[in-house]
Amino acid sequence: MARITVSLDSDLAIEVMLLAGTSSPQDAVELIVRDYLARGHRTEARTGDAADGRRVTPDRPTAQEG
Repeated sequence: MARITVSLDSDLAIEVMLLAGTSSPQDAVELIVRDYLARGHRTEARTGDAADGRRVTPDRPTAQEG
């Protein structure tokens, strides 16, 4: 797996470390990003994507007047 380097503000890095409970800023950011991606995948699995809504919901007939 390729690695990249990202520069962060030191205050942001410290907050991420506290939130993740790690002593390394790199580990903390990696944990946060992995959690964010996992949440996205779980949400997609529960709700489906935008195309699923059109597939599942039939088109409603237009209301007839008079």
